[in-house]
Amino acid sequence: MKTGKTALITGASGGIGLELARIHASSGDNLVLVARSGDKLSAIKSELESDFHVDVHFMVKDLTLPHSAKKVFDEVTGHGIGVDYLINNAGFGDYGLFANSDWEKQERMINLNITVLTHLIHLFIPHMISRGGGKIMNVASLAAFTPGPTMSVYFATKAYVLSLSEALNNELKGKGITVTALCPGSVDTKFHEVALGDPALVKERKMMSAEEVAESGYAAMMKGKPVIIPGFKNAMLAFASRFAPRETVVSTARKIQEKKNYHKT
Repeated sequence: MKTGKTALITGASGGIGLELARIHASSGDNLVLVARSGDKLSAIKSELESDFHVDVHFMVKDLTLPHSAKKVFDEVTGHGIGVDYLINNAGFGDYGLFANSDWEKQERMINLNITVLTHLIHLFIPHMISRGGGKIMNVASLAAFTPGPTMSVYFATKAYVLSLSEALNNELKGKGITVTALCPGSVDTKFHEVALGDPALVKERKMMSAEEVAESGYAAMMKGKPVIIPGFKNAMLAFASRFAPRETVVSTARKIQEKKNYHKT
């Protein structure tokens, strides 16, 4: 890799991950990009290396598979790459009542949203400490602030990500490492199509763009902020959920989910 800092980004083939890759490249950072689509990653590598003259290394990995975090770590260290920014963006959701859900899909979601994210942090933190610092961004969600009937496991995984991020940010104070939880509301990406399994089920409504969310998250990470909630309305919703009665929070979350016109159950 060329001299300079390096960002490792999971889920980098589209959406927030791709926009974060573009932001880092425009700032002169080299990149390690991880996703399942080799064709997309190859095209992104060509684009960013041509436009910004940085080095881009990519890995085609299905991070829902066992031991995938260790394989990423081993490949990175095997190439002698030092990671200055670790961005855990990969994740997915599922819509429907828990009792009717496909357990294998729920398990893959837990593995990706929780286990792989946690393992990557655990693997890279000692190297960041030995290098004298680093920054970590974990993409959580506005969903982290409330339980989520009809997306119960997804909301629970994002609550974990937020809690872990805040705790680690505290633990790593004084070591030159900050941990930021990015908590966007609905974002205009393929996320909802994946969760629902059918693009026609996604009712059109105003969403923040992936670029807007990525810019907000990047700025917060660079400032060392522990939590960033892009969008004033989203921030107010998160704030209100901390003070309303829990039963009210849960029932309101259910109504919001149903108003999205998601018809899968």
